[in-house]
Amino acid sequence: MARRSNSPSPRFRVGKVTVYEHHSAWWLYYRDAGQTVRRKIAATQAEAEQVAAQINSQLANQEPTLLAFTPLSVAELRRQFLQYHESVLHSSIGTIRRYRAATQHLENFVNSQRRPALTHEVQSEAFAAYLRTLEVAPNGHQNTAKRKLRSKGVQYILETCRSLYQYAMKRRHLPPYAGNPFSELPLERFKLDDVKPIFVFTATTELAFLKAASDWAFPIHFTLAKTGLRIGELTHLLIEDLDFEGAWLHVRNKTELGWRIKTGQERIVPLIPEVVSVLRKVIGTRTVGPVFLQERIEKRKDRLIGDRRELERLLKSRRTQEGRAISRVEEARLANSMWWDAGAVKADAIRTSFVRVMATIGHPESTCPKSWRHTFATLLQDANVDPLIRQQVMGHQPTTSSGLGMTGKYTHTRPETLRAQIEAAMRQCPASLRLSADRILE
Repeated sequence: MARRSNSPSPRFRVGKVTVYEHHSAWWLYYRDAGQTVRRKIAATQAEAEQVAAQINSQLANQEPTLLAFTPLSVAELRRQFLQYHESVLHSSIGTIRRYRAATQHLENFVNSQRRPALTHEVQSEAFAAYLRTLEVAPNGHQNTAKRKLRSKGVQYILETCRSLYQYAMKRRHLPPYAGNPFSELPLERFKLDDVKPIFVFTATTELAFLKAASDWAFPIHFTLAKTGLRIGELTHLLIEDLDFEGAWLHVRNKTELGWRIKTGQERIVPLIPEVVSVLRKVIGTRTVGPVFLQERIEKRKDRLIGDRRELERLLKSRRTQEGRAISRVEEARLANSMWWDAGAVKADAIRTSFVRVMATIGHPESTCPKSWRHTFATLLQDANVDPLIRQQVMGHQPTTSSGLGMTGKYTHTRPETLRAQIEAAMRQCPASLRLSADRILE
């Protein structure tokens, strides 16, 4: 029987770090901020020495060490992540609201366990399976009928959690050498088999819709159909943004009035004569204020009347009256209140009118007025409008991954070229254009 050796395991120091062999593996031992750290680090002595030297240098410079990580609860990580987007990145309120809702599901999942897991203990696959069992109210209202989360919603939640864990990795809240567990999920290969189909108007359905629309709703939806504006861009459109002489519509940021274009990209949109005529009738004798007003605005005797600068001064005055520093959410509420007092139509009112008319013409399944924007883009495609012009008039963020590459940055579209191509695309639905002339005369 072989005699057991009593000789000690090889042990040596690299500065403040002790390196030793134990059970055929090499370990490190050191103290970091009063805490003992003892980790198995390598299979060979050379690798262990290399890591020890790096950690010793970090200790000497009082930097976070390679093996250090701070365990954190999911609730605390989520709070820090949202605060980072609020205070550092200054992400939009809508983005932060979506991130808050998405990560709330992760916190709920952790709290549903007998022993709530810390951030580094969460199993991404178990969380994905949990999401598949959830039933939620689509609009968030407690009285709305619940349904299962759609695949696209599950995908978005997991993508947000992947970003959350990237934030955690950069701040050493995950164990050394541990990857992002949500990066291991094949999110790009998720089958989105329950996505609601996008409704694209044909010339026939567009005409039927516009005929069925009320006198108040018609100019709103006609403008959306012929300009490709986002709903928020239309509701925040001021009379001074319209150039009737040149037949242009200017989509501008209005940060001092609490509103910004989704991509931040300001642009001009050419107006065909029929749209100019419709907008002239909508505005009438008014010279300032929002272009599109609330349906029953005549019943409001306290409506604010003023141009952009006057509305800016009013909003600034309301902020001052608060008498304290207010959050961005509170600022947004004040701005929304000011737009409402100025008579601007709300996006929900446009959506409600869209749903009502679509049900009337036999398409109750389509409930999103963004269908006008999809239809506008499709008409541009049908008319072979230049891809760069399509990108510009839709207000999409330019990307370096596009086929044009640097050519897109060097190309500057002439206004006459932009107008000619957009007008040719809009002339593909002549019946709805003729209808606009009839509605104006009513």
